Amino acid sequence: MPMLDAFIPQGALPVEAEEKLLATLTDILIHHEGADPSNPAVRSIAWIFVHRPAAVFVAGAPATEPRYRFIPSVPEGQFTDERRRTMVEAITEAVLDAEAGAHSRDPMRVWVFPNEVPDGTWGGGGRIHTLADIAGFAFGDREKGRAYAEQVLAGRRGTPVAV
Repeated sequence: MPMLDAFIPQGALPVEAEEKLLATLTDILIHHEGADPSNPAVRSIAWIFVHRPAAVFVAGAPATEPRYRFIPSVPEGQFTDERRRTMVEAITEAVLDAEAGAHSRDPMRVWVFPNEVPDGTWGGGGRIHTLADIAGFAFGDREKGRAYAEQVLAGRRGTPVAV
């Protein structure tokens, strides 16, 4: 259930390039969360919120080239250090590719802040959804989701898995 807050300045990309970028970012998020990007259930709960900053300032002056900020959020336990690192790289490259040479290919213009939401604090549809709930939905099997969540969270927290 990845969510992404994408801060993309208005007009930074042609419409078609931005739409293609957002589709690519969806695949990147799902993949780096550890799920299958072709799973329709998983895709249905992968949301991107596009924010349009009116202005971005660098060193106290208006930026001369677009600056982007992305804040991917996933349930606790879904990111490993490797997934987080490769996701940041993939998002950065996808944004620079979407510009298609219109600006300098400077990765320092793209910032990514991966965020894990603590289990039991993800709210949607008027209720709290745990990793077990979300995984059960994605797997199409509540018991498999519960077992997965117990294993992932126990490993993250260094606690033994109940048998």
